[in-house]
Amino acid sequence: MSSSSLAVFFAQVTNAASAAGTDTTATPPTQPWWTSLFFPILIMAMVYFALIRPQQLAKKKAEETIKAAKTGDKIVTSSGIHGVITNVKDTTVIVRVADNVKLEIEKSHIDKITRPEAEPEKAVAAKVS
Repeated sequence: MSSSSLAVFFAQVTNAASAAGTDTTATPPTQPWWTSLFFPILIMAMVYFALIRPQQLAKKKAEETIKAAKTGDKIVTSSGIHGVITNVKDTTVIVRVADNVKLEIEKSHIDKITRPEAEPEKAVAAKVS
């Protein structure tokens, strides 16, 4: 056998093997393009509704509470100062922290507001008399 006949033989065997391989293997069906976008969009929606949206709602509620601050409200600032609002300005409030001690504090630094409730003793006394 000559080298050229070996080359022809191996070429035929290789062609036969590749032809047989393509006939026996089935190609998987192709999926529509939009199915590959489903999971990333689902993950983004979950992150938005689990993390971002609740923070936005909490921030909006805090801003509304600070805007509604009025004289007589008890507050706690972000630095931990407790006091009672004596005067409300555009961007600041005057807070009484002790007798004859008043501080002017930015509204953005108010951490918590508690409004004084009607005292139960006075309410009971008003009903009795």
